[in-house]
Amino acid sequence: MGGMIDFKRPDGSTCKGYLAEAGPGKPGIVVIQEWWGLNDQIRSVADRFAAAGYNALAPDLYKGRVTQKPDEANHMMSGLDFVGASDQDVAGAVKHLAAISRKVGVMGFCLGGALTIAACARVPGIACGVPYYGVPPGKLADPATIKVPMQGHFANTDDWCTPEIVNDFEKAMTTAGNKPEIFRYDAAHAFANERSPAYDADAARKAWERMIGFLGMQL
Repeated sequence: MGGMIDFKRPDGSTCKGYLAEAGPGKPGIVVIQEWWGLNDQIRSVADRFAAAGYNALAPDLYKGRVTQKPDEANHMMSGLDFVGASDQDVAGAVKHLAAISRKVGVMGFCLGGALTIAACARVPGIACGVPYYGVPPGKLADPATIKVPMQGHFANTDDWCTPEIVNDFEKAMTTAGNKPEIFRYDAAHAFANERSPAYDADAARKAWERMIGFLGMQL
């Protein structure tokens, strides 16, 4: 089990996050929340990573706010400073983990998937990225500028991060010479969240196993 910590952002201010440690010199992974906030489910993902041998840090992008209501979650996500979340909160988490880990990757779900891609395009020091069902707008991050290995997990019946959006993301990266490893599942958005009505145990298991294999090679 992990606990809450304060870590430094590049601008010198602090951000809170949930840190679950596997030990010095282990690989590191930044876990980026869904639009609900840094809730118990995201903490459990960090704990699961620690059990698998990773130092995991989940930054609190909403500064303590958590919700279970979709309208409120959408309001909080819409009000988020995405540039600040990527270039400050996630960047600070990457730097914090780099001090105790041999290499650092980034992964996230939904909002966190989009920020995973954004961070890989904008933040130095990241070794690889694993977005789940989230792609940022091009004005935040051009996929063609991503130079690190990327493995993505997406849902074929997703009406937010649609298959068309995923195809465009894959094409932009591939055209630029950095072909991502993309997996598509016959499932809905949030299929990997065991507390969501959309949870698909088989798809979630396959995605986790593929991700752990990918991270094992990259970190």
